[in-house]
Amino acid sequence: MLTGPEYQELLELRRLVQEQEQKIEHQSHQLRQQQIQIENLTQALLHARKKLFGPSTEVTQIKGQMSLFEQEELLHSLRQGQEEIVITEHKRKARQPGVRAEMIAALPVEVERCIVDPKEQCPVCKSPLIKVGEKAVRTEVIFQPAQLKVRQYIQEVYKCSQCGKEGSEHPADVFVGGKVPVSLLPHSLASASLVAGILYKKYDMGIPLARQERDWYRLGLCLYRSTMANWVIRCSEEYLLPIYERIHQELLGCGILHGDETRIQCNREPGKKASSESFMWVIRSGREEAVQAVFFHYARSRARKEAEKLYRGFQGYLVTDAYTGYDSLDGICRALCWSHVRRYYIDSIPLDSRGKEISGSKGAEGREWCDRLFQIEKNLKALPSEKRLQKRQELSRPVLEGFWAWVEEASAKYTANESLKTALTYTTNQRKYLETFLEDGRIPISNNDCETSIRPFATGRKAWLFADSPAGARASGIVYTLVETAKLNHLDVFGYLCYLLESLPDLDHRNHPELLEAYLPWSETLPESCRLREHRINKKCMF
Repeated sequence: MLTGPEYQELLELRRLVQEQEQKIEHQSHQLRQQQIQIENLTQALLHARKKLFGPSTEVTQIKGQMSLFEQEELLHSLRQGQEEIVITEHKRKARQPGVRAEMIAALPVEVERCIVDPKEQCPVCKSPLIKVGEKAVRTEVIFQPAQLKVRQYIQEVYKCSQCGKEGSEHPADVFVGGKVPVSLLPHSLASASLVAGILYKKYDMGIPLARQERDWYRLGLCLYRSTMANWVIRCSEEYLLPIYERIHQELLGCGILHGDETRIQCNREPGKKASSESFMWVIRSGREEAVQAVFFHYARSRARKEAEKLYRGFQGYLVTDAYTGYDSLDGICRALCWSHVRRYYIDSIPLDSRGKEISGSKGAEGREWCDRLFQIEKNLKALPSEKRLQKRQELSRPVLEGFWAWVEEASAKYTANESLKTALTYTTNQRKYLETFLEDGRIPISNNDCETSIRPFATGRKAWLFADSPAGARASGIVYTLVETAKLNHLDVFGYLCYLLESLPDLDHRNHPELLEAYLPWSETLPESCRLREHRINKKCMF
């Protein structure tokens, strides 16, 4: 029997034990949360290192791995119930005959003869030698560096032999001068070919003006980067802008468009810091559209009002990422990119210390569902849009139904993988727009085509870093539009730019806008100098 003081002491001990247990439980919970946070940060670091140093391809590269689906019976039934599409078998040859000859087929040939001195005698009996034949020893390609030359225009002036004489009906002298081509930029050394060369080097080859400055100096011309920048801006605004605007108008008349945005730094944008970000908005036509074009538009922000201005008048399907700036645009039906969904699941796959994927994860299951959709699209690629739509209803819809069931089941389970939570939430929230491709066979399931057109801009941005002024950023958008659209239409970029700068100064397009039709990148009346030579299209030695 405990006395009063002893009982009170026991109660105090019990209280202290409970406090310690609660404290231990709280610390254990904090430790678990910290361990989860450390694991998520470790995985983020491993994924960042994989993106930086690993392969850039998005193709699944896991070999010899069985299906990761827990719902294997569902997947098996989907595969069994789908009609197989027969694709013609093809094999890639290691080397095809005639590749070397094709590589040099379009180059002029210069023969270098290795002759025998007529005075030379037989090394055995010292008798005279007679020619009995010849043989080809080797073939090599010679590089001749570019050269610059100066062209001076001399105008001949003639005077009327009768006007101005006494007794003539015309007392004033009459002079007639030879016709002089319009100067591209008056009072400058700029020619169409020189400016086209500057544009080609920067916007197609990715060589910034600072490096070009050294290269032009090596060729003998002291051409400052500030001068080149001025030429680019002036030619874009005075000559290339009408073509640029027509391309935008033609794109708005398409039924399927791709859209995306990428960052650009503009140093002297009014009201913004030099280090702040502006945006280059990009539009590309769908693969099955009659007009194949890419349009780059510079804007100081990523606000929705820019999207409204850019897509005003467009009535059709727009394939984009999940950026909310495209929501509720008038007359536009949104379709989202499945490549973005797939990337979310790839980022959620846990990696080991060597950066290799750990098998059996939910992220890998999500990727496999996406891969199944992409494989179906690959098999349907050659079909017309009406037939493709029918096959999507038969093949893709069951896969989607299985995928949504998997997403619902995976979302109901607890996971400490923050990346997987993000992937599941993104997929669930965007379900409506991710199913839009089932409405029209022309709609692609990814925005990869637009991203491919943005890649030259992103690559060039790593070299030239920023635009110094809004005028320079707008000029970049104009030139990138013409360069990337020329590529889509199999044009020689330098030849096309040179043709435009030679022709447009003499063209009265302001009073006769219909004249611009002949200068659009898809025009059939463009001269051969603008087109890629036959040896550069679909040849064994290329791509």
